[in-house]
Amino acid sequence: MSKRTHTPGRTAATTTATPRRDRGQVAIEYLGFLPLLLLVGLLAIQAGMAAYAANQAGTGARAAARMASMSLSGGCDRQAGKDAMSDWTAERARFRTSGSGRNKVTCTARVKVPDILPGINIWSTAERSATMPRT
Repeated sequence: MSKRTHTPGRTAATTTATPRRDRGQVAIEYLGFLPLLLLVGLLAIQAGMAAYAANQAGTGARAAARMASMSLSGGCDRQAGKDAMSDWTAERARFRTSGSGRNKVTCTARVKVPDILPGINIWSTAERSATMPRT
């Protein structure tokens, strides 16, 4: 003979029904959170690319200004600036001479930052300038 204990609030109908299952709930919550994680990851990659483009723009501007300071032409040496940069940034780089005088030369490099997320253009260009004395 089995002993039955009485649990308050439970009836015979609730004890015979199968309990409610929550097996898929965590997967559904994860799927809802996944787009936010992807967006944050892509924005981090975009920020890294913008920082790298700014670094390469500074390198190119210094190299162009250094070569221009040793030449008699007076303008920035675009080829020297592009040679100092990595390939994908050199393709997107534009150089200009600004504020040059008899004693110094200033070169500005502007690099277009590629977009990772279509339609979201937070950092469009990275621009750096360098000034070198003429020798």
